[in-house]
Amino acid sequence: MKIASVLKDITYGETAPNVSVLINTTDTKEVRIVFKETQEMKQHTAPYPIVVSVVEGSIDFGVGNKRFILEKGMMIALEARIPHDLIALQNSIVRLSLNKSDNVDRPIASANT
Repeated sequence: MKIASVLKDITYGETAPNVSVLINTTDTKEVRIVFKETQEMKQHTAPYPIVVSVVEGSIDFGVGNKRFILEKGMMIALEARIPHDLIALQNSIVRLSLNKSDNVDRPIASANT
């Protein structure tokens, strides 16, 4: 059993979103991404399906050439290899659910480009 809080110990990155692993189990990885307003993750893809949930704030989420405004409580699921990007419209906390086979270094690298 593992317990974590997506809302405790929040740290904002100065120049890029702050990415941290909250739970790493045999089946999934739960990752928190903390954005300051206007911070972004440029277009990237994931090798496995993902689920992105907005816990706080508001995110402009791009999928290909479409844009979606995801607000607190909303989530989006993407299949593998779908190009997407995120821009924080306000200070935001996002939960990212990854497949166990996915590498957590990938979203960290996406946050820092």
